[in-house]
Amino acid sequence: MIQYIHGTLCEISDGMIIVEAGGIGYGINVPASVIGELPAVGTEVRIYTYYSVKEDSQSLFGFLYKEDREMFVQLIGVNGIGPKGALAILSALRPDDLRMAIITGDAKAISSAQGIGKKTAERVILDLKDKVGDLSAGYSGSLAADLGGRSAGSAVSAASGPMAEAIDALTTLGYSRMEAGRAVGAVVLNEDMTTEDILRAALKTIRL
Repeated sequence: MIQYIHGTLCEISDGMIIVEAGGIGYGINVPASVIGELPAVGTEVRIYTYYSVKEDSQSLFGFLYKEDREMFVQLIGVNGIGPKGALAILSALRPDDLRMAIITGDAKAISSAQGIGKKTAERVILDLKDKVGDLSAGYSGSLAADLGGRSAGSAVSAASGPMAEAIDALTTLGYSRMEAGRAVGAVVLNEDMTTEDILRAALKTIRL
């Protein structure tokens, strides 16, 4: 398997980039989220790749971070999600947002991807929820804070009681479950906090 390609970024087009390495120009399929983060053409880049081989085709898919490639691999492991479907999901949602959508059960956010219906989105959540519970590797800032020995992501994944009630309250206020989960995950918790305390603190993080 080709783990990564390190070379000169030669071309950026819709859904594909060309990276020259060792005198060879590699055409690499990338999600829209990668296109927006690429350096200027002519700059050296390192793209972490997944090499897909089928009976009638061979394709390279690329990402700027190893963790994002792993998310792609997890997605194509879901029944009914092929490389094109996984790329569509990662084009609609940045990997960190996708992780939060999975953890909070936000099928609506996932189904916003082209060609992904509600049932497929729900299958993604069902299959991957236990695999993406720890978001500390993917998130920076307050979401990576330690919450009593647990990462913010794993805390939201295991949300119950006041935390779950705070997420539900935020969705009632019009926030998506992904937004609500991120806000609650950013709250530094203690055992004495009530639902109202968590909700109030979460709203402050949204307004920052």
